[in-house]
Amino acid sequence: MTDYLPRPDDKFSFGLWTVGWEGVDVFGPASRKPLDPVESTYKLAELGAAAVTFHDDDLVPDDATRDKTLERFGKALADTGLRVEMVTTNLFSPPVFKEGGLTANNREVRRYALAKVLRNVDLAASLGAETFVLWGGREGAEHGASKDVRAALDRMVEALDILCQYALDNGYPMRFALEPKPNEPRGDILLPTIGHALALISELEHPEMVGLNPEVGHEEMAGLNFAQGIAQALWHDKLFHVDLNGQHGPRFDQDLRFGAGNLRGAFWTVDTLLGSGTSNSYDGYVHFDYKPPRAEAEDGVWESARTCMRNYLILREKVQAFRADPEVAAAMDAAGVGELAQPTLGSGESLSDLRAADYDLVALAERSVAMEALDQLAMEHLLGVR
Repeated sequence: MTDYLPRPDDKFSFGLWTVGWEGVDVFGPASRKPLDPVESTYKLAELGAAAVTFHDDDLVPDDATRDKTLERFGKALADTGLRVEMVTTNLFSPPVFKEGGLTANNREVRRYALAKVLRNVDLAASLGAETFVLWGGREGAEHGASKDVRAALDRMVEALDILCQYALDNGYPMRFALEPKPNEPRGDILLPTIGHALALISELEHPEMVGLNPEVGHEEMAGLNFAQGIAQALWHDKLFHVDLNGQHGPRFDQDLRFGAGNLRGAFWTVDTLLGSGTSNSYDGYVHFDYKPPRAEAEDGVWESARTCMRNYLILREKVQAFRADPEVAAAMDAAGVGELAQPTLGSGESLSDLRAADYDLVALAERSVAMEALDQLAMEHLLGVR
């Protein structure tokens, strides 16, 4: 048992848009007053965060006050020791992007969108951010004939190639991370899942510079298993960043605090980030991208931020206890988990050897897989009875 208080080496990070969300939705206006993003930076540091992130419009929505705001923000970073670890760009809220940003049919919109991103890449580099996230919330369609998907993918590749080359030309030590989402606000968003994004990356001029920023809710909206998705991203060495929140299955994007919603999924997410008992772990920032519920007042905003971190720390302790439990190790042996790491075709074996071998199909069909017992041990660790 620990105090579950965050420390800098936990590398917890929050988007300024998360705590800054005013509770606006399609059925009603803001339910909370705007928060000053600079003051939010101080408050997040007080709660134990190690870093902040932002869209350009979260921090500097007005060019008239841009320099003053950036000066205040820089002072807040210096005062608190927080760093900016990731930056992204709002290509979804302004009406000009109503039909898309980097893949809009209109060429002038695409040119403006790319210029907006380039400006924010410069800002990100000036603040020391090493990850730049791209979420294509308006890159999609509701009508079959309204979007040439092949041409849209060409334009997405074109934009990413330009951004990568721009970073190289300017000596920016920056990587780009695509954030998949299946739908909302568009009916169908391009690059809807981890798999779609991985496939596109392979077509780029600099695929080594582009990876993923998966989000719990986005994958679970599509009925997918987030832990398995990020495990594959780690396998590809493409988990550049991660967004944690909570979600109740395939419905609208709820953006609950981390640990709310699919608690078992959260347990396995933390387990995967820690490497699932292997050395293949995630070593980046643990970023929370959630929305404090519209019903909450400002006190609830900060309580939800605090408990995102607390829930992660609680789950981390439970995952570590699960992996260290001798009974779990024995149950994994009984389930044959480790055997999967052995090549199917052994060293020195030929396909003729494989085909000529005798297989006891009755015994193999009747073998125990012992997976229920193993899963119950995980459940008991999660429920706190072990």
